[in-house]
Amino acid sequence: MCVVKTIFLASQSPRRARLLEQIRVRFEVLAVCSDDVENGVDAAGAAPEALAERLAAAKLDQALAAAPRGALVLCADTIVVAPDGSVLGKPAHAADAERMLAALSGAEHAVITGVALECGGRRCVFHERTTVVFRSLEAGEISRYAHSGHPLDKAGAYGIQGLAGAFVSAVRGCYSNVVGLPLAHLAAVLKAEYDIDVTRNW
Repeated sequence: MCVVKTIFLASQSPRRARLLEQIRVRFEVLAVCSDDVENGVDAAGAAPEALAERLAAAKLDQALAAAPRGALVLCADTIVVAPDGSVLGKPAHAADAERMLAALSGAEHAVITGVALECGGRRCVFHERTTVVFRSLEAGEISRYAHSGHPLDKAGAYGIQGLAGAFVSAVRGCYSNVVGLPLAHLAAVLKAEYDIDVTRNW
């Protein structure tokens, strides 16, 4: 049984925290080290949507062990699918970021966020897919952004809400999903599955 109406966000991402704050969701950050989770998830043959959900669910499994009993725990994982179908995670260094940005230049790609929630044994896992289009980028633009420090903690080596907003010519679908959390989809699931209406905090 879900007895705690405060959401525990099992993520160190300040962007996800800001998105929840934007719609006045009451939450606490659950400090969980999930750096090793991706290495333990089998990605072989998985469609990108299934992979994103699998990663979010793996993070949730880890987070539940550290969460208060009866808590509603929220985890998410965002991946970027390049035009050639390859999945782009977080770059290891600036040169890796340059490689990813060059692959996205002048083309459209997909951003998929997997979301996993559980409370009192009731689990819900879903994903959101958004299409993003980059204008054609010059080598100098790519290099300057890659060495700015901004791409290193972001899937696909960019954050739409920051400097890389200058690269984006179109977004088709949920904008907040590209930042890291699909707010409309999440709010609908919270209401339908856990009887939490975020608008009651407005």
